[in-house]
Amino acid sequence: MSDYQAKTGVVFDLDGTLLNTLEDLAASTNHTLLHFGYQARTLEEIKGFVGNGIKKLVQRAMPAGILSDDFQHYYNYFRQYYYRNIKNKTKPYPGILKMLKQLKAEGVLLAIVSNKFQEGVDELCRSFFNDLIPIAIGNQKEIMPKPAPDSLYLAIHKLGLDANKDKIFYVGDSDIDILTSRNANIPIIAVTWGFRSKEELIGLNPEYLAKKPEDIVKIIKEM
Repeated sequence: MSDYQAKTGVVFDLDGTLLNTLEDLAASTNHTLLHFGYQARTLEEIKGFVGNGIKKLVQRAMPAGILSDDFQHYYNYFRQYYYRNIKNKTKPYPGILKMLKQLKAEGVLLAIVSNKFQEGVDELCRSFFNDLIPIAIGNQKEIMPKPAPDSLYLAIHKLGLDANKDKIFYVGDSDIDILTSRNANIPIIAVTWGFRSKEELIGLNPEYLAKKPEDIVKIIKEM
């Protein structure tokens, strides 16, 4: 039997937590900007823009004063291009697959909650985590995106852990993830290898801090 208590669940953010998606996001953002005659952004700028879904990424990357009708056209172009190029350079961070396999072998229930559009989440999960993570929730019209707790609550429900919320962990790399966990009253394991600096995360006082994927296993096992 597992070393873990029965019915422990871990819900993961996707971008910057499980997958390094930055280069593909940046390439698609800059392709869109250049296509419409705007100046490209640096990788560091785009890194700071991510976390609230791709619509907010495009809004932040575009010059100020873009009309709403024009923006929707730009966003649709970005989304179509990004979906076609979503896996060019995207890959799991080192140690992620080993960590997920260890948790699954121990009977921990796993899910993903992301602000990325659902089709993109589905494609990436099929490609990288098909046999490891059965539940993956992306941005959907009927669900408030993070930092609202709705998608996290839905993941918990789909895992069958509504009555075991004291045994749920949320894992993410950003201020949005920390706010989401607090809104859901679920402890956060903030990871330092993603899109926000260790110093920024520490300043937000997460319950736990993971410097490498194996730290996640250790934190959960010691509970």
